[in-house]
Amino acid sequence: MKDNFSKQATEYSKYRPQYPDEMIDYLISFVKNKGVALDVATGNGQVAHKLSRFFETVYAIDISQKQLDKAIPGKNIIYKVSQAENTLFKNQEFDLIAVAQAIHWFDFDLFYKEIYRILKRDGIFAVLGYGLFSTNVDSDKILQNFYHNTIGPYWDTERKYLDENYKTIPFPFDEIVTKSFENHFTWTFEELIGYLETWSATQHYISKNNKNPIDLIYDDLKVSWQKNDKKVTFPLLLRIGKLKWLPLKKIYKCQEFSP
Repeated sequence: MKDNFSKQATEYSKYRPQYPDEMIDYLISFVKNKGVALDVATGNGQVAHKLSRFFETVYAIDISQKQLDKAIPGKNIIYKVSQAENTLFKNQEFDLIAVAQAIHWFDFDLFYKEIYRILKRDGIFAVLGYGLFSTNVDSDKILQNFYHNTIGPYWDTERKYLDENYKTIPFPFDEIVTKSFENHFTWTFEELIGYLETWSATQHYISKNNKNPIDLIYDDLKVSWQKNDKKVTFPLLLRIGKLKWLPLKKIYKCQEFSP
């Protein structure tokens, strides 16, 4: 997994949007037992903190210690530095495994092999995320051009999975049809710029060109933002599944699993 977010860990914890309680409550409704949950690539612990209201224990792992240093504390949350594809957890340990806004960075073969090892047979696996936000028509024109053209060449290839709303990721599970969700915010201009600063493509642009691409749109975007309603809408992404405990030799190139 690429570590694209350690250097802006503070901004990530401050400006990345939270998932609405309605969506988390909906996810939890599919989980039979509320013993132990795992939040993979937890970042600043947003999802882990929300899960901690329901589970006795929540483990939250990330490859970035800097991210974990900014994570939301909780008395029943245990944060650990760990790769998603190679954990030290016991077989069939978790009632729920969730990964939010990160699965596109993983080695799918290795990650799903690990999920089939550590998720309980009646457990739930969930992928959460959010796509490109929309706002007023005037600001959207500026932001769409920025996203696709200015920093477009600087997105990692894995970003395509988010642009495709996670519909094209491998998903070797018995999938549960889910409801659709959106997230709505009213942002100050500082919050808007802060969020754009957390984009990995923005940081790649800065690293290569030694200048901030946001400077190219800053003035026009500020004028546009101040004269409009400052509202943003994120399309939320959610896929939920259960293990396929079938007598198959392989499940998405994973090793053989037997019921």
